[in-house]
Amino acid sequence: MEIHICIATPNDFEAIYSFVNELENQTFNKEKQEYIYHQNIQQPNNIYLVAFDDHAAVGYISCHAQNLLHHSGLIGEIQEMFVTEKYRSSGIGKLLMENLIHLAKQKGYLQLEVTSGKRRVSAHRFYLREGFSESHFKCTRQLFQR
Repeated sequence: MEIHICIATPNDFEAIYSFVNELENQTFNKEKQEYIYHQNIQQPNNIYLVAFDDHAAVGYISCHAQNLLHHSGLIGEIQEMFVTEKYRSSGIGKLLMENLIHLAKQKGYLQLEVTSGKRRVSAHRFYLREGFSESHFKCTRQLFQR
């Protein structure tokens, strides 16, 4: 198995759309998702990476960054990370994370953050293994139904 990590392009939308649907266990409006995807990959501080086995996408990670006053600099927040079931536990998540960290440092990110739903226990273990610490408590409030 030879995995290649690439910066996401407009052509990767179909794969990432299917990954997001599987990750969230629902089917999102495709046109809306495509519009958002194309906006997001054009933002210079965002990083979207795709993992390929030969020519098939098998995973991805997305990270959005903002200049935050309370950090006095650019902070990246991982928005999504997904690896197809067949390829889990094979090191692809680690490769995606290593590539993300490399690019984040090049862009001058001061820190990476990630929020993961409480039910995603294996994801929590992964992030802790990758050097993240449990340093925050996050609360959310739904304003509109999707």
